[in-house]
Amino acid sequence: MMPNLTMPTFPALSWLQAHVPMAEFTRIQHAFTEEWMAVMQAAERPPIKDRRFSDPAWYDNPGSYYTAQAYLLSSRTLMRMVEALDVEPAVRERVRFAVMQWVDAMSPANFLALNPDAQRRLVESHGETLRQGMANLLEDISKGRISQTDESQFEVGRNVAVTPGHVIFENRMMQLIQYAPRTDTVHARPLVIVPPCINKYYILDLQPRNSLVAWLVEQGHTVFLISWRNPMPTDTDGILQATWDDYIREGVLTSLAVAGAVSGQPQVNAMGFCVGGTMLSTALAVARTQGLNPVASLSLLTSFLDFSETGVIDVFIDEAHVALREQQLGLGGLLPAWELATTFSFLRPNELVWNYVVGNYLKGEKPRAFDLLFWNADSTNLPGPFFVWYLRNTYLENNLIKPGHLQVAGTPLHLQELELPTYIYASRDDHIVPWKSAYASTQVLPGPKRFVLGASGHIAGVINPPAAGRRSHWVHEPSGEFPEAEQWLAEAEEQPGSWWPDWGNWLASHGGGQVTAPTQAGNADYPPTEAAPGRYVRVRAV
Repeated sequence: MMPNLTMPTFPALSWLQAHVPMAEFTRIQHAFTEEWMAVMQAAERPPIKDRRFSDPAWYDNPGSYYTAQAYLLSSRTLMRMVEALDVEPAVRERVRFAVMQWVDAMSPANFLALNPDAQRRLVESHGETLRQGMANLLEDISKGRISQTDESQFEVGRNVAVTPGHVIFENRMMQLIQYAPRTDTVHARPLVIVPPCINKYYILDLQPRNSLVAWLVEQGHTVFLISWRNPMPTDTDGILQATWDDYIREGVLTSLAVAGAVSGQPQVNAMGFCVGGTMLSTALAVARTQGLNPVASLSLLTSFLDFSETGVIDVFIDEAHVALREQQLGLGGLLPAWELATTFSFLRPNELVWNYVVGNYLKGEKPRAFDLLFWNADSTNLPGPFFVWYLRNTYLENNLIKPGHLQVAGTPLHLQELELPTYIYASRDDHIVPWKSAYASTQVLPGPKRFVLGASGHIAGVINPPAAGRRSHWVHEPSGEFPEAEQWLAEAEEQPGSWWPDWGNWLASHGGGQVTAPTQAGNADYPPTEAAPGRYVRVRAV
């Protein structure tokens, strides 16, 4: 049985129609009719390329096949209407996001009554898939989130975050880990890594085969890494009132000082990932204003400095939202981990939400074990004052790049004075930090720079070990000023495989020569206190 199709219905369709110019709306109507007639009149049914409908059951059942085709055509039509809206660009982006959420949620694959694949499995298993699906649903309800991987297969310190090392310093904000050398000699200048505090650090140290930390150690670097504390509602030591300034002073600047003291080097190399790169750059600008110069080279991986174009996240940010958050959290409290995790999941709902609804609940499957998704589920809380300062001064007002506009740690902030060698990496399909926004740092920082663009997204692009032989990256070093992003890409050369060796060669050139590898972690002032990964990273948000 085939549906008698008309233009798609949608709760806000009348609003869309009212804001689409009549000529465009008529064109969209005609395109809808023509495409549907082409589907109906085709001599043979072409396979549906959308992976949600890839199982043969969708093709074998004519009713299911045409339902899927009707859904896909309706989805395309709604998005065409969004593109044709006669509204401000910011409004269009918000409407696009809302329509995407509705369209993805209404996929016939998400409903047992419309999903022939799930129905077939139900019959063949004599109801076992339904029983197991309900069990999975109840388990996830108790967790308060959708399971994306078999979390029972991983444990922090057992098979993720296992690179050997020791905690040599801790305060209320973080623990500092020094990793054990694996080479007889090491680069004189150590590398200090500042990961994001909105996630656990071990995305950079998953398993030995894909650990960026382990790879760096194998390249002869002494690696220090910040393990941020995961604040909990019961904490009473002031962490719930921690500010951006506290993270800069007690977290980043303190870590740089400790690493310098332990290594005996007046300068270290430093890398920041995601928000960690924003924090690291801020800290170095503060240090410069205070007459300090603790870092010889800076590496930024998928990091914002210029927040002019923040991608899809911008749909959540406006003055009313930020003011409400400031009222709720500005004086203390926590932004709960589940809220951040849910927000990021719904930036890619088909991949990170509905895919698991269908698999876990309709088909009764257990998601496969995947270390990256285990990490993704191990979210962190954020102190409210830190979060609202960050929200207003970056995403809303883009204040970091305004010379002297902000006071951070008691000093005016001038990112434009960070004249030091900088390596900037971006991922081409990144939906968290769009690559052109990461590239914009080339226009902010005045020193010598190298920009490299990797394939894939925010995480998979970064965690791309050379041994895997996967993906590619683009390189180009302009002879003069960095051009516009599109021109840079047009002139860049695509290279096969991981970008890690390119960074490794650049980092080695700033390593300061070779010295004998240390035989133990820390020193008399900063003795090792516990083995890596330490206590802080094991605390799970509830």
